[in-house]
Amino acid sequence: MVLLLINWIGKKIIRHIFKTGLRNTKTSISPKKLDTIYTLVLNIFKYILMFFWIYAILSAIGIPVGTLIAGAGIFSLAIGLGAQGFVSDMVNGFFILLEQQISVGDTIKINAIEGQVTYVGIRTTQIQSLDGTLNYIPNRNITVVSNMSRNNMQALMEIPIFNDSPFAEITRIINEINQNLDLDKLKITKAPFIVGFANQNDGTLTIQVATYTKPGAQFNVKNVLLEKYLSAIKEAKISLPK
Repeated sequence: MVLLLINWIGKKIIRHIFKTGLRNTKTSISPKKLDTIYTLVLNIFKYILMFFWIYAILSAIGIPVGTLIAGAGIFSLAIGLGAQGFVSDMVNGFFILLEQQISVGDTIKINAIEGQVTYVGIRTTQIQSLDGTLNYIPNRNITVVSNMSRNNMQALMEIPIFNDSPFAEITRIINEINQNLDLDKLKITKAPFIVGFANQNDGTLTIQVATYTKPGAQFNVKNVLLEKYLSAIKEAKISLPK
């Protein structure tokens, strides 16, 4: 009962500190970073309580836990049962947070898994994929992290054209659309510009238009601009490959 009471009070205090106290005070720590630290502190608190819970149960049934720990018996047993992996998870997770590689809410890619970070714990990091799949990744398996939420992201639009299409007219249409965009509303940080021509694997010729956006906005910007370009070119009675 005492540990349950401590668990309830402890969680309320931690939640109050991170969800109310720190957010209502002037701090240089970003909300994403606060959410990450909050989940980590809750995780640590849970494992500490779990340790004391196990200690209390073993003591209640007469097992000399203190003597075993003093004699390093439990430590040796834990190593044999795979504590190396647990320690590796903790150490790697600590350095991930220390170096601020990822935070809750970031869009990242680890190996073949891409999505939004929903949880960073002592042992695992959780990533929710675009289709809703929740991936649990042991921290020791995180070697290369591609974080797509730290810098401006590129949106690249490719407009298919024929070899004999009126390039000058298509270019004029694209530039006219670019000049009338609401950059702030679309979260564009660098105005769209024509990169040049490129050949696809199937031989199709394309005009490439690039722009830079705030993290996460590149997908919407790509869809919006591509729709504007194609619609305007079609209205100009210019045929494009299907």
